[in-house]
Amino acid sequence: MELLVKKAKRGDAEAFITLMEENKQSMYKVARGFLRSEEDAADAMAETVLNCYEKIGCLKESAYFKTWMIRILINNCKDILQRQRRQMPAEDIPEREDERYGDGISEFRELIEPLGEQDRSIFTLYYVYGMKVREIASYMEMKESTVLSRLKRGREALRDEMSGSYVKGGRL
Repeated sequence: MELLVKKAKRGDAEAFITLMEENKQSMYKVARGFLRSEEDAADAMAETVLNCYEKIGCLKESAYFKTWMIRILINNCKDILQRQRRQMPAEDIPEREDERYGDGISEFRELIEPLGEQDRSIFTLYYVYGMKVREIASYMEMKESTVLSRLKRGREALRDEMSGSYVKGGRL
């Protein structure tokens, strides 16, 4: 991959296209982890491809291309989420899930809803897409220890939330 990155940095459009094709699946998974709709994920991915094409010359280390690209994608996803919040109240946003993922994704999203936005993102990347703590830390520009502590605190908060709801609902 480093050779392709070096070629792309020198202006080789075919090398850049190949790089994007090789990383398309990873980009999609991350975008869907942040965004609810296919259209928004596609918009974020398209914007990321454009940003990467325009800025690839600024990439210092070719070995970190994927990390750099995913960081750009996450920022684009956050921008889309911000625009949506300004345009529409949260209760008016329709819940539309991708049928390929089944009910598990909607249940998972409902479960982690009480967590903060950053923690929800970390949980989604870790539990839904199976990313390693090191990858998440790199993508979200935080220390691994921060990711680990957020996962731990989030699990504890969810455990407390679930045990409280089970006791209140008479299920214990």
